Amino acid sequence: MNPAETYILQQPEPYKSILLEIQVLMEHVVPEVELKYKYRIPFYYYKGKPFCYLNASHKKKYVDVGIVKGGEITVHTSHLVTEKRKKMASLRYQNIQEINDKILFDVIKEAASMY
Repeated sequence: MNPAETYILQQPEPYKSILLEIQVLMEHVVPEVELKYKYRIPFYYYKGKPFCYLNASHKKKYVDVGIVKGGEITVHTSHLVTEKRKKMASLRYQNIQEINDKILFDVIKEAASMY
């Protein structure tokens, strides 16, 4: 098991369930992504370049799906959080019920098309 998978499996609930769901959806939408462990969090690489990260923020009580080219995304922008970042944008989830497959799929597909 790689360190990224260990990170996910060692998270307390609800973070673990959210991360596992996102992992399944991510790898379904872009099967070519490679899950690595960078910056002490799971980080997906696509075509050898940083694509997006998964971060369980216990202090802020959400899972952050940070998309490297998120600032260029044009779909579902009302769901993206930029917080004064120019290039990055995030989808954030406090529980597994908040994950909307269509929104996640659309955002990830558009992000992948930029590579």
